[in-house]
Amino acid sequence: MNGSRKTVRTLPLHLVLVVVGALMVVPLLYALLSGFKTTSELSRNPVGLPESWITSNYTGILGSGAFWRLVGNSTLIAVATTVLVVAVSALAAFSFARFAFRGREVLFTVFTMGLMFPFAVAALPLFLLLRSMDLLDNPLGVILPQAAFGLPMTIIILRGFFREIPGELEEAATLDGCGPFAFFWRILLPMARPALGTVSVLAVVTSWNNFFLPLLVFTDPKWWTIPVGVQQFQGQYATDTARVFAYLVLAMVPALAFYSVAERQLVGGLTAGATKG
Repeated sequence: MNGSRKTVRTLPLHLVLVVVGALMVVPLLYALLSGFKTTSELSRNPVGLPESWITSNYTGILGSGAFWRLVGNSTLIAVATTVLVVAVSALAAFSFARFAFRGREVLFTVFTMGLMFPFAVAALPLFLLLRSMDLLDNPLGVILPQAAFGLPMTIIILRGFFREIPGELEEAATLDGCGPFAFFWRILLPMARPALGTVSVLAVVTSWNNFFLPLLVFTDPKWWTIPVGVQQFQGQYATDTARVFAYLVLAMVPALAFYSVAERQLVGGLTAGATKG
């Protein structure tokens, strides 16, 4: 009887999850199948299975050096952004979590206010600043702003984890001759690996999906990233809808593959943070 009541109570939640899952999976499945059709077949039969599976849409893109250059650019920028934002945020979060100094909470509030600052507002001044620093058509012109905009959220997450490290552990390390930076490097960071993994996943995915900033900075095609490449490909092959679908699917595969591998780390880190809070 208790099991039946529990099933009835959780049924609405399960229905919501099924609906949300369908909303996510159905478009992906539709795009995947559409990539195996010709454009004429896609017009005649938009929702059915392909009559003859056309693999040339996918193999042609995979055989293109331009596509792999986009993947390489996106990977380079995502990795560099992640390393920079996590390194800087970890040091800042350590200061906010383990040191008491005048104006600490005010300064931390200033960082958190960065979450309310939309990138579109900073687009023009940022473009002018990057141009004055000769960082247009330079990967640093994307890496540095991405890292800056990623600092607030990363600092908030890491500070919460660092504050949960017992003070007695730091005192014991100090008695053993361990200075603040040695405690941070040898003890705090290894203990905060779930949090570091979480913010790293968020930084990689955010950078990979960023479209507006690379579009603003890069005019040279050799530095285009995947999102910019998708837009350019769609404009070039606007009449070949099936090939555009194939390109979209292949552009999503690296991010989906990375997320499927890192999903457990992301959920585990966020769950641990919520439990500690």
